Amino acid sequence: MGFSQYFDESYGESGAITLVNDNQLLRYSRHILLPKIGYEGQENLVNSHALIVGAGGLGSPVALYLAASGVGKLTICDFDTVDLTNLQRQIIHTTKSVGVNKAASAQQSIQAINPEIVVQIIQQKSTDAEFTQLVKNVDAVIDCSDNFATRYALNRICFQFKKPLVSGAAIGFEGQISVFDFRNETSPCYHCLYPDTGGDTEMRCAENGIFAPLVGIIGSMQAAEALKVIMEIGENLQGRLLLLDAMSTEWRTIKLNRDPACAVCSVKS
Repeated sequence: MGFSQYFDESYGESGAITLVNDNQLLRYSRHILLPKIGYEGQENLVNSHALIVGAGGLGSPVALYLAASGVGKLTICDFDTVDLTNLQRQIIHTTKSVGVNKAASAQQSIQAINPEIVVQIIQQKSTDAEFTQLVKNVDAVIDCSDNFATRYALNRICFQFKKPLVSGAAIGFEGQISVFDFRNETSPCYHCLYPDTGGDTEMRCAENGIFAPLVGIIGSMQAAEALKVIMEIGENLQGRLLLLDAMSTEWRTIKLNRDPACAVCSVKS
């Protein structure tokens, strides 16, 4: 049964999907066997919608794991095209994808893994207004972008609509991840961590290089945090910044507090 048929036939009056298909139950059986997830948790995933901004090094494992895990709808934004230099780490793309838009390439790989989910792609650079329309209709936002302008914009919009934001970054041999869960009034935001001073301090892989497995590690962690946020299980990284030094294989955790003078989250909504 195709997902569109499954979508139509398994909706109840509330509009929610139920796992009535044996193939679905089999596909997600290893999740369902986990007491912390179970049938209800998997249904939450199947009925959820996640926005992934960036289909590069971080976005690759995020998209693959969310799709494989059964997140019912994914919206993927990326205006860039696949380059041969990307293939060292951006595992969702293949050699045949060179020259293809990254979001479109990611869609092809996702549908090969799990054809029963809906994938919407945005192939142009999104404005703040367009991000606003996207964010307000999803359950979680995963920031896999490579520039501060996008990170700041997503942070502001997620705070506005009280959507959880899973943020990751990686360069060289160092990576970091945190969760800004704006459903919780005490959550700090990305601006609390890195205030926007208006300067351009971007570090890009093209100029600085990046250790290939690093983005896989951080991206996989982002996927795990996003799944937990959607299912509301466990303890996510809200209020903590997790740092990885891949050269020494050392993880560090820094506690984050809300900045009472923050220009974003200190403003009463």
